[in-house]
Amino acid sequence: MPQAIQPQQCAKPLELTAVCEFQITASAQAGDGGAPALPRFRMVAYTGGPMRVAGWKFPVIVDLAGLDIPSQNRPIRFSHDPSAGSGIGHSDAVRVEAGQLIATGVVSRDTPAAKEVVVSSKNGFPWQASINASVDQFEFVAENKQVIVNGRTFDGPVNVVRKATLGEISFVDLGADGKTSAQIAARQTLSQLENPTMTLNASDTTAAGAPSPVTEPPATPPAVAAAAAPVIAAASPAGEQHTADQIRAAALAETTRITSIRRICAGKYGDVEAKAIGEGWDATKTELEVLRASRPQAPGIFVPNLTADQTANGSMLEAACLLTAKLDHVEKLYDEQTLDAASKRFRGGIGLQELLMEAAWANGYNGRNFRDPRNVLRCAFGLDSPMNVAASGGGVSTIDIGGILSNVANKFLLDGFFSVERVWRNICAVRNVSDFKTVTSYRLIGNDQYEKVAPSGELKHGTLGNETYTNKADTYGLMLGIDRRDMINDDLGAITTVPRKLGRGSGLKINDVFWTMFIANSGGAFFAAGNKNYLTGTDTVLSIDGLTKAEVAFLEQVDGDGKPIGIMPAIVLVPTALSAIGTQLYKSVELRDTTASTKYPIANPHQGKFRVEVSRYLANSQYTGNSSKAWYLLADPNDLPVIEVAFLNGQESPTIETAEANFNMLGIQMRGYHDFGVNLQDPRGGVKSKGEA
Repeated sequence: MPQAIQPQQCAKPLELTAVCEFQITASAQAGDGGAPALPRFRMVAYTGGPMRVAGWKFPVIVDLAGLDIPSQNRPIRFSHDPSAGSGIGHSDAVRVEAGQLIATGVVSRDTPAAKEVVVSSKNGFPWQASINASVDQFEFVAENKQVIVNGRTFDGPVNVVRKATLGEISFVDLGADGKTSAQIAARQTLSQLENPTMTLNASDTTAAGAPSPVTEPPATPPAVAAAAAPVIAAASPAGEQHTADQIRAAALAETTRITSIRRICAGKYGDVEAKAIGEGWDATKTELEVLRASRPQAPGIFVPNLTADQTANGSMLEAACLLTAKLDHVEKLYDEQTLDAASKRFRGGIGLQELLMEAAWANGYNGRNFRDPRNVLRCAFGLDSPMNVAASGGGVSTIDIGGILSNVANKFLLDGFFSVERVWRNICAVRNVSDFKTVTSYRLIGNDQYEKVAPSGELKHGTLGNETYTNKADTYGLMLGIDRRDMINDDLGAITTVPRKLGRGSGLKINDVFWTMFIANSGGAFFAAGNKNYLTGTDTVLSIDGLTKAEVAFLEQVDGDGKPIGIMPAIVLVPTALSAIGTQLYKSVELRDTTASTKYPIANPHQGKFRVEVSRYLANSQYTGNSSKAWYLLADPNDLPVIEVAFLNGQESPTIETAEANFNMLGIQMRGYHDFGVNLQDPRGGVKSKGEA
């Protein structure tokens, strides 16, 4: 099911240029006192289909059922420009009809933009419409999914704006869909100029290419005013014509009103000025609003998260931390909307103080700065504090900073864990255990070959014995802290560096336990001459002959019945000093000896036969039994493992947890732990060559 995304995850306010059709008519009734009637328009502001919108990766559909229309009087502008010269008029009715957004109103502004729209329409220019709406909630419909919106079915991927608030509506010259058009028919005859009326019709096609309804022209053929007139002359239904003097007088009155408003606002109250001009205020009302706006204001209180672009939630904060720390492949962890919101909300990156303050504010903290880190921390972690306010629900956390820190830290924990050598993972078997008890593995041996079936069809019973191998998981862990100095220094690196250290520590520990077990027992009872899996002598040096000898020894191993084990060797494990010759034996077709006294075949019979694994632990002096000359020929661990690693509940990577530090420490504590165990298994899974006498 598509998941609804709240405003804090949304993109910027929506400017949706819709495929549209609109109609302008100057045949309205005259106003009070015989004033000229203003031209009216009717437009299909939005057809209800998908559109390509800047800032959104996939097409956008506005669900008209969830569109909030604050009032019927919406500003009508040119290309979403809020400046005074770009006003065109206002709507007096906005409604949803047959899955489309319909707006009607008047060209009530005396601006260059209003004149441009009307005159260009008369000349046949195909205007379109665009709505501006703030996005309150949307959902993403993935590919291969379908959604029903505005009475129609659409295929994903597509964004569906489920809740939005309508702002203004604009005339635009180019719609979101370049294949569509809005055609305006304006026809006139000389005889009709005696009784001037104007009707401008528009038609469109939907995003899918199907034609939408076309508004029919009135029975009386439409006409337009003479081209010399600076504005459209309108007439009443009775045909009374308004003279040019009357038009000029009305224009002068409007110009005088606007001039008075601008003088009163004096460039200091832009919002009041725009509203006064757009809504037709007179000088008296404008002076009153300016007086109210000029009164002294109470000191402002910092209130975070006022708009969708500013609102921070858990996912956004996590993404901001990872973007700031420049973690690789962040785009694979979060959706496009979350990453875009995090980038815009925290331009230049987020600091540790800002992260904690965002969580504290969301959980009820009403302080404005980080001067009281103790209470910031308590509120950030959702603990009871005198600084909590009623809006937080008495300490109920709305942002889980512990979870955020743990999620962010876990990404860097894994980064550190996988940064150390992992050869152990390529030569061992892996077991999933559910507790810390010793677990036992059984390998069946004995008379398990098929016997010839008698004519009666009776099958004989075989005899089975068993060999057992054990393992158990233990817990390894470490705790590190982010202290008050890190927070005062606003060091976000503390929540990335500390987890990396914990992850690296876990990786080093599992290597230490693994190789201690493997190397120490290599010269003991596991790899031993008695098991026929330990070779010594000068002819065991890693070479064609040495590898041949080890291969023969491996293949000659037998089970408890003295029969071949039937397992093939697959891996050559070498210390770093033998890495080059190991790679040559695996990749080279020929190996040459240039000494004159040595006869040596140049063909390499082992080319591509055994995968080479190189570990720096094998020759390290800190491990008992280390050697820079010894090497191993091992079976694939899935067939017959020589060593096994057990993980509790199959968790192969460490776990990190974050919490506020104890009372005696001001800061944040992080603990990492890993549950695993290592033990040797079947000695027949490998052969060790000493590499020397």
